[in-house]
Amino acid sequence: MLRTLVASGALALAMTAGAQAETLRYAHFMSANSWQNQTIFEDWAAAVEEAAGEELDVQVFPAQTLGKAPAGYDNAMMGIADIAWTVQGYTAGRFPLSQIMELPGLFDTGAVGSCAFQKLYDSGALDAEYDETHVLFVHTHDPGHLHTGDKPVSTLADMKGLKLRRPTQVVGTLLENLGAEPVGMPAPNTYEALQRGAIDGYMLPWESVESFRLAELSNYHTEFGFYALAFVATMNKAKYESLSPEAKAAIDANSGMEWAVTAGRGYDEAGAKVLAELRETSNVIELSDEERAIWNEAAQSASDAYIAELDGMGLPGTETYAAVQGYVSECEAELN
Repeated sequence: MLRTLVASGALALAMTAGAQAETLRYAHFMSANSWQNQTIFEDWAAAVEEAAGEELDVQVFPAQTLGKAPAGYDNAMMGIADIAWTVQGYTAGRFPLSQIMELPGLFDTGAVGSCAFQKLYDSGALDAEYDETHVLFVHTHDPGHLHTGDKPVSTLADMKGLKLRRPTQVVGTLLENLGAEPVGMPAPNTYEALQRGAIDGYMLPWESVESFRLAELSNYHTEFGFYALAFVATMNKAKYESLSPEAKAAIDANSGMEWAVTAGRGYDEAGAKVLAELRETSNVIELSDEERAIWNEAAQSASDAYIAELDGMGLPGTETYAAVQGYVSECEAELN
């Protein structure tokens, strides 16, 4: 996009160059043909460019082409990317209150989880965790489930000793409580690890089974809402501050709740489609009521332990957890 400076008279004779739009580099780790690349990133870029007129040119860099997934937040902070979308839990211990959103049983859909997370962020409760960047929006995916290669899991006893990919340390503690052996890695590394036999299975939401081509290697899928990841789309603070008032206004108009819910709802819709396909082509295991109660008890134990750990660190774990529960109730009423 090029904005041409037009003048008249003698000044026009002197002006031979144009003023280019400010370029923003937006990095993420999903593939270029993923629904996320279109719905969360390209659509956002288009909306910002339209709102900014000729002030901004947003270039999207998918598939870790502008930095590895675990380094996303640091890359935005240091200006390697102008904007990055990443998982808070990829940098362990850095966003302890944000990772409350990962705890099991808080919400049933990505839209509600994202709405609640954005409300929590907007309340100011998380300001200290993000003071190094300019946050655009936060969100979650829909609850994640257990997927295994050739070992069906229908009871808690079946979990014992399984090596399972966990996205974050918080989810890893839950898996330990359930008897498994958690193995940490970003989502893009899961396919290779499962193919090599380094893991027996993995924790991901339904849509990610398709996004990362994992259905090719996964015969069994146990339906239990183990967790939901927290995500953030955030911008280099100095870059944001350097923008023109018009460009800042375009960014601000495309920050917050609307895009948080758009991202969460995208996961819900994509997940529902993949689940329907897996029911036809694979083995989706539903826990019995008795077994589910046992799993819920173990999951709640992991949640209680994490909240107690936060409280022990002098952080408002109990208070924040209660606030999230309240926001979930509000969002369920607003969105459903």
